[in-house]
Amino acid sequence: MRHYLDFERPIAELEGKIEELRKMSEADGLNIAEEVARLTEKSDRQIRATYAKLTPWQKTLVARHPDRPQASDYLTGLLDGFTPLAGDRAFAEDAAVVGGIGRFRGRSVVAIGTEKGTDTESRVRHNFGMARPEGYRKARRLIELAGRFGLPILSFVDTSGAFPGIDAEARGQAEAIARSIEACLQAPVPVVATIIGEGGSGGAIALAAGDAVLMLEHAIYSVISPEGCAAILWKDAAQAPAAAEAMKLTAEDLKRLRLIDAIVGEPLGGAHRDRAATLVAAAEAIAGALAPLLTLDPAALKAQRREKFLEMGREALA
Repeated sequence: MRHYLDFERPIAELEGKIEELRKMSEADGLNIAEEVARLTEKSDRQIRATYAKLTPWQKTLVARHPDRPQASDYLTGLLDGFTPLAGDRAFAEDAAVVGGIGRFRGRSVVAIGTEKGTDTESRVRHNFGMARPEGYRKARRLIELAGRFGLPILSFVDTSGAFPGIDAEARGQAEAIARSIEACLQAPVPVVATIIGEGGSGGAIALAAGDAVLMLEHAIYSVISPEGCAAILWKDAAQAPAAAEAMKLTAEDLKRLRLIDAIVGEPLGGAHRDRAATLVAAAEAIAGALAPLLTLDPAALKAQRREKFLEMGREALA
């Protein structure tokens, strides 16, 4: 059953009518193809009009849509022979971070992602995509493994942020995130990061400090959630829509600010409406970003990556 967001109610009504007509046709043998075609065309126009003018808050809701492709969908859908790797070799396995080795268009790569889960059971298992220190230490282990064997790194980010629990802080959450960022910045191999849903705070940057940072059209990327920002500034989480507007967290905003490198277009109505087309678009964008990086030697890669992020700081201070 399709899940509709609040602002999609007109679309839901039209698609509900289409479904009712189809069921009537199957039950009574009625020929209603013309009416179905008319309503389908009207629904497509409604979707196009709605998604052409999404507010930052509406984009936030789309980025969090429960039916969007997860990191695991990208790992298994884009990579041949994907083999998952587990554990941080220090404390435990953290299912919020998934990763392993596979072949992307014939080339061996290491792929890492933050996984939210698709239903209640899997979301609890993956801790809703909020990694603990062992998750970031696993990510660092995989990044260092990639560097050792000369394998490009692909990361897929979808997290509201790192897990804020006391146990995570006691085990060195901040240090683990910092070390993961450092590993990305020091990797002697190409790093292509893709924000596929939410890119929240340091928990996202830990896997997104790459040579090329891509972002899906309706994804978001920010230092804090709109609700968190609203709670701090207005003491009222209900002000989240206003916070989202002010935070400049959409792909268009971040591309204009030169904080990301490219926007990956989504199918009409968002990635959750056509997972297969989303994966195809992501694969093309990743391949395009990866190709020029493969021509650089490790020293040039690290120097270029360092300059990329230093330039962001210079522009922010200008």
